[in-house]
Amino acid sequence: MIHIALQKQLIATNGVMLLDIDIEIKEGDFVTLYGDSGAGKTSILRMIAGLMTADKGYVKVNDRIWLDTKNKIYVKPQQRRIGYVFQEYALFPNMTVKENLLFALEKGQDKQIVNELIELVELGELKNRKPDKLSGGQKQRVALARALVRKPEILMLDEPLSALDHSMRSRLQDYILKMHKQFNLTTILISHEIGEVIKMCDNIFVIENGRIIKQGNPIDVFTSKQVSGKFQFSGEIVEVKREGIIYVVTVLIGANFVKIVADKSDVKTMTVGDKIIVASKAFNPLLQKIN
Repeated sequence: MIHIALQKQLIATNGVMLLDIDIEIKEGDFVTLYGDSGAGKTSILRMIAGLMTADKGYVKVNDRIWLDTKNKIYVKPQQRRIGYVFQEYALFPNMTVKENLLFALEKGQDKQIVNELIELVELGELKNRKPDKLSGGQKQRVALARALVRKPEILMLDEPLSALDHSMRSRLQDYILKMHKQFNLTTILISHEIGEVIKMCDNIFVIENGRIIKQGNPIDVFTSKQVSGKFQFSGEIVEVKREGIIYVVTVLIGANFVKIVADKSDVKTMTVGDKIIVASKAFNPLLQKIN
């Protein structure tokens, strides 16, 4: 179990904001911090990592206390078993793919983990290239592999896929999920993409002005009622068209369009641009607007 309780006075867009959270995360869970820019999400990750000082705080990871301001306990960042992946890759430009990973090794650590990770993210043929010869998706795979070199207890992902196109984003989501399971990680993701959150996460913490306002299963949090069914996917409405007594709702799912037959009661509160979840109920499609 991971217990994180943090307080920090931050300068936000509208002035001073008090970040004040107290959450627990089960070991092995994949969770998301979700909220508007400036809500305090990145500051939370930085305080967990020890890169930002909390005014008051307590961080306990499994049986070890990393931070306890009351008892003046502070574990240095390099002693916290954390993998941190940023949006901007942060690779060393003068090093090859393999050298970037080797640089992350702890003193005396077996180098074989580097070869294993390079193969896991399918960069074997590119291991001797420098970052300027890689695509954005390839760079992010290197950053992800590098974050796992020291076998972290917590993997933290600060919007790592936001600059990528949908196809590459989807592939890297799969890579991240694969690594999360294979390395038995506890993963904390910052994301603004609802579909990404639903696909990847066990639990979500919605943050507003430095405080947790909602938490739970992503679908339960994003919808006004529980959705169940044999299939579920999320997308964006691009067209609502009446055809006789029925309506046809066109939904953009990734790079694909799906047309769904609906009745008036289904679409009366929906409009183009709305995010929705599509599920099944008694073999019929069920549309649920995401709040």
